[in-house]
Amino acid sequence: MNRPSRHTDTADATDAAPPVLSSLLHARPAQAPVTVTLLAINILVFLAMLLNGGSLWHGSTAVPLEWGANFGPATQDGQWWRLGSALFLHFGVIHLALNMWALWDVGRLIEQLFGRWRFIALYLGSGVIGNLLSLAIQGNQAVSGGASGAIFSLYGALLVFLLRERRQVDPGEFRWLFGAASAFIVLALVMGSLVPGIDNAAHLGGLVAGALWGLVLARRWTHRSPHPRATRAIAAAVLVAATTALVVNIPAPSYRLGEELRARQAISQFLQQDQRISQQWETILGQGQKDKLSFDQLAGRIDDTVTTPYQQSFEQLSGLHLDAAAPSAPALEALRAYAARRTDASQAMAEGLRDRDAEKFRKALESARQAPEWVRGTVGAASDDGTGAAVPPGATPGQ
Repeated sequence: MNRPSRHTDTADATDAAPPVLSSLLHARPAQAPVTVTLLAINILVFLAMLLNGGSLWHGSTAVPLEWGANFGPATQDGQWWRLGSALFLHFGVIHLALNMWALWDVGRLIEQLFGRWRFIALYLGSGVIGNLLSLAIQGNQAVSGGASGAIFSLYGALLVFLLRERRQVDPGEFRWLFGAASAFIVLALVMGSLVPGIDNAAHLGGLVAGALWGLVLARRWTHRSPHPRATRAIAAAVLVAATTALVVNIPAPSYRLGEELRARQAISQFLQQDQRISQQWETILGQGQKDKLSFDQLAGRIDDTVTTPYQQSFEQLSGLHLDAAAPSAPALEALRAYAARRTDASQAMAEGLRDRDAEKFRKALESARQAPEWVRGTVGAASDDGTGAAVPPGATPGQ
């Protein structure tokens, strides 16, 4: 949106000379401290994510999700703060650079038109509403983050300002600013519809919310500007009604991230315990021959060392609640079946020993050693301790 300034300060504007807006686009950093602060926060957060496993380019969603990205199963699991934190998270340096360029370009102008505190309210309030719309439309499918929803709100507020103050703004500047802002919005939305992984829901939500916030937070640009009182009340009512309707109609999450993470922890603990039990099982069978234990003694050791731990593990896994759509649901179900099978096999082995039934013991031992490959494969795919596995396949970054 940059254009050569005519170097006319708005403070010198008179009734005969409408305020010159182009000079505000070239404001020094000291004249736009909130914009500079937002830039710094976004860049520092990105650098901190890089130092904690984040990707310089477009990478995994695991780190952004861990840092507060917007995702239905997480946000709707009592972590509503993600609607705000997601505004400061970016998926790669290109994503960050494009958003920071746009924020610097339009932020300086809007901050001076609305004032610092109004600018903060506009940016954060509209950004949160944009993330709400994103949550309503694609909350279960995508991990979303980025400043572009809030940036779109600045363009929405700019369009509203220009329309309100069109009689006070130089006609040439009006056409140029309105045209440039409209072109940016259209091009960005078209790109978002063509390029996978761009969250147009957050963009549209931020744009509309920004226009409404722009009316609510409007202040008179000159003494000849229309008084914003009437439009402010209407815009505030629409904003409250639309936000309420949005919150009420957000679809339920396909699963809860907290339950998913608890299931993953239980799976990890079971896999570690299963290794120990399997080693002890082989040790018991070897000791039976080496130490010449009686069949009853051997059966008792199997009961204590193998059967009881597997029974406890099965009860623990069965006590976990996990929606079928959760990423770890197949692994959890497979492990329940596996624990039940190992419990039954160890019980049958102990009974075979006590009954002196060699055939029963042989079949039980064979069953115990034949853990199905599909169970091992399913469990192995979900046994990573990283947060990334809590995201369904195909989940992509948003804004």
